[in-house]
Amino acid sequence: MKQFRIRKDDKVMVIAGKDKGKIGKVLKVLPKHDRVVVEKVNMAKRNVKPNPYRREPGGIMDKEMPIHVSNLMVVCSACAKPTRVGYRYDEDGKKIRFCKKCNATL
Repeated sequence: MKQFRIRKDDKVMVIAGKDKGKIGKVLKVLPKHDRVVVEKVNMAKRNVKPNPYRREPGGIMDKEMPIHVSNLMVVCSACAKPTRVGYRYDEDGKKIRFCKKCNATL
């Protein structure tokens, strides 16, 4: 199985495409298709039928669509800049991710 440097609940920045420069939180990772769903990024209009059982109104709704993982970069919480992700082991032998710019753990 593929391993991405981007995980759910990470803060990411779009580095290519129509939403370049936007920052959002990762909602879902789709490793089978190399894509990620990011909050308020790559929005599309979808026609939705009303569902009276769940009390959902119908109409035209905005929905986040998946974006390719290569168009995203993790934003470090310490230095607030988009950065590459590195891996190292702590004292307990546990694998941790760190920011390549400021060396802080992610």
